[in-house]
Amino acid sequence: MIRYIIRRLIFSIPVLLVSSVLVFVVVRATANPTAALHSNPRVRAKDIAAVEHALGLDQSGYHQYTAWLSHFVRGDWGNSLIAQRSVGQDIREALANSAVLGLTGVGISLIIGVGIGILSALRQYSIFDNLSTGAAFVGLSLPNFFFALLLQIFFGVYVVRWLHSSNPIFYTSGMSDPNLTHFDLLDRIRHLALPAAVLAVQIIAVYSRLMRSSMLEVMTADYIRTARAKGLTERRVVVRHGVRNALVPLATQLGIDLGTIAGGLIITETIFQWPGMGAYFINAMQNGDYPQILPWMMVVVASVILFNLVVDVAYALLDPRIRYA
Repeated sequence: MIRYIIRRLIFSIPVLLVSSVLVFVVVRATANPTAALHSNPRVRAKDIAAVEHALGLDQSGYHQYTAWLSHFVRGDWGNSLIAQRSVGQDIREALANSAVLGLTGVGISLIIGVGIGILSALRQYSIFDNLSTGAAFVGLSLPNFFFALLLQIFFGVYVVRWLHSSNPIFYTSGMSDPNLTHFDLLDRIRHLALPAAVLAVQIIAVYSRLMRSSMLEVMTADYIRTARAKGLTERRVVVRHGVRNALVPLATQLGIDLGTIAGGLIITETIFQWPGMGAYFINAMQNGDYPQILPWMMVVVASVILFNLVVDVAYALLDPRIRYA
């Protein structure tokens, strides 16, 4: 297993390098870091030239790329051009906020979606199977922004009116109460519940359908009939031989969902004003803040590559034959 992981890590290095070149070229071609300075009549030309020199924009593209990459690898991500804040610190905070929201939503979806998929496959064409299939189609067709607005109206207006309360049960914006001076778990849960539900509704539908189809295919395999013929209990057949092998296709989708968390959940974070990577990216693009955009892009690319590696390792754990392929 260790040799397999090392081999996959070595294969990831050139992918990351090629991605860094593409990211640098695309961002440099689409973002002008000094556009805001040029549009400000109070900024003198020599000040703009000083900023361009500090960013290395007066050098060739090759030198700009190598200088940026060397600083990025060393962890020196510079400061925001507009806010003059540390880019590394801002990205760490935004990434942590997106991770809290994303992992909560994906974790809830994984538990509920896998459970529904297994029960639907074991009770094929039953009432439960038909209801879960219909609910999955509704979840897949329900846009995130529409469901988010429905939840905000319901909990922020109607429930408050019905209960004659000054505060909603679940908050409709923000990550915490601005009046709090310390971390409050209950307050965080009340802020997290609605955006996590919006994120989970479609993912549950996807996971349940994937798990159902995979379980139906696995439970008709020859090794399942052999296990039953050997006298194994049905529970052991389902859990050890059925579910384990049925999780292989789901691992691919799970890796994609986890990898995209680093990019931020733009729609959900925007509607609920959650200060994550999605909101960070929108602000950086609107400001044309070149020092912010490049590290953000590289963190997203590295996250996708990392979770692809995790998925490959998960394949090998679920099916030992894969690691020898």
